[in-house]
Amino acid sequence: MNSVVCLLERAAARWPERIAVTDEQESLTYRELRTAARRAASGLLQAADSTAPVMVYLPKSVQMLIGFHAAMYAGRPYVPTDAAAPAQRLSRILSNLQPSAILTNRRLAEGLQAVDLGGVPVMYVEDLVQGAEDAAAVDAAVARVTDADPVYVMYTSGSTGEPKGVTIPHRGVLLFARWAEKTFGWTCETVIANQAPLYFDVSVMDVYGAIRCGGKLILTPEVLFRFPNKLPEFLRENAVTSIYWVPTVMINIANSGALDDVELPALQSIAFAGEVMPNLQLNVWRRALPGRIFANLYGPTETDVCTAYVVDRAFADGEALPIGRPLPNMKVLLLGEDGAPVKTGETGEICVAGSGVNIGYWNRPDLTERAFTADPRNTAWQERFYRTGDLGWYNAHGELMFAGRRDGQIKLRGNRIELGEVENAGRLLPGAENVCALFDRTRQEIVLFVETAQKEIPLRIARREMRGTLPAYMMPGRIVCMEQLPHNANDKIDRVRLTKWMEEN
Repeated sequence: MNSVVCLLERAAARWPERIAVTDEQESLTYRELRTAARRAASGLLQAADSTAPVMVYLPKSVQMLIGFHAAMYAGRPYVPTDAAAPAQRLSRILSNLQPSAILTNRRLAEGLQAVDLGGVPVMYVEDLVQGAEDAAAVDAAVARVTDADPVYVMYTSGSTGEPKGVTIPHRGVLLFARWAEKTFGWTCETVIANQAPLYFDVSVMDVYGAIRCGGKLILTPEVLFRFPNKLPEFLRENAVTSIYWVPTVMINIANSGALDDVELPALQSIAFAGEVMPNLQLNVWRRALPGRIFANLYGPTETDVCTAYVVDRAFADGEALPIGRPLPNMKVLLLGEDGAPVKTGETGEICVAGSGVNIGYWNRPDLTERAFTADPRNTAWQERFYRTGDLGWYNAHGELMFAGRRDGQIKLRGNRIELGEVENAGRLLPGAENVCALFDRTRQEIVLFVETAQKEIPLRIARREMRGTLPAYMMPGRIVCMEQLPHNANDKIDRVRLTKWMEEN
């Protein structure tokens, strides 16, 4: 397999009439998805002879998946784009990307009127799928692709807020999909309920894992995630067998008590990534669904998933969950501040190499150069490792443990503190449903935001509760109670909004 579209070619040959993907508006079989994507690819090839990426500016929908595959069938990387992104961000992405085309629909095209397109052609997916397929041109375009070429460019924001185009190769997605199929025992009977936006890397396993095994992908209605108590019933009604969701969603479901009222006999595998999954709420899930596969997946957008831990033992509510071991064809190296590998048991920056690692930032060789480092142990050739900015250490089982962000490590009155440790202690406060710890540099104090129904948790009581877990120098200086912590578009806790609130209060 030289290209990710080979997964769809195989699925359409083996299971042509099985449902491939469904949203609130429509469903497509594998045969229909292949036909629509190849027709749209033919239109892209006819419009421009180019290998430059295709920006897919569509809502989370069946249409968006047609757009992804149309770009790949045309031999080009696709660029998943948030349909709600402001014009300024779209302009920045377009300036850096210089795509061969923008694939959208007529309704969304109005939102591009305020964007400087730089002469890039805008094409409508609803028109392209009605056109004729040029099978020879499509097959020739796919044949030119190698597994080292980029399959997608996914834009994230760096510390400056400037979008950075993460470029992932075909081989990384192909190997990841194969690993997921094997690990979770997926078959053509598998039903995956997607949660993550399709411009967020957590969605990659859902999309291509489903296609690899011939399963059914459900694009879960986004509105349901505002009502966590309704989600288990949705899983039951649709006989969902597998989910891969961000921890905040799973935490909210556990806290809602909804798992006590709904039986989920079909659900066999539950994976999560993107944030720390606290064992307090994970244990609620494990008690409700004994004997199922639970997996903690780790990896920044630049590596997609690079390590995983399939939960194989009991954990106390206050314990931390491992992030596991490297996936096949991936390596992890822990480096200290001196650039040398740390000793066993010591904490170091998690650096990753392997098939699924970012090729580089699109049109930003300067950022690419700074993001990678050479393996100091290898003097034979320069092996590139991506510096994640995350800290980790190995436990007695040889499993990698997450120790927070390098930039989340603060120094307060001469003491080094990981804010993640403060959050772990805060989750055990009575009434706490979720937490977020931030450092107020102006006041030089730790602020613990607590999602709770209580109007107030007095600081002295909170400190008393956390005394058995945290030393005095790590105690928060303020406790801020909120009915609900703000979430960003990926359903993670919105730390940017909380930081702004902290600075204004």
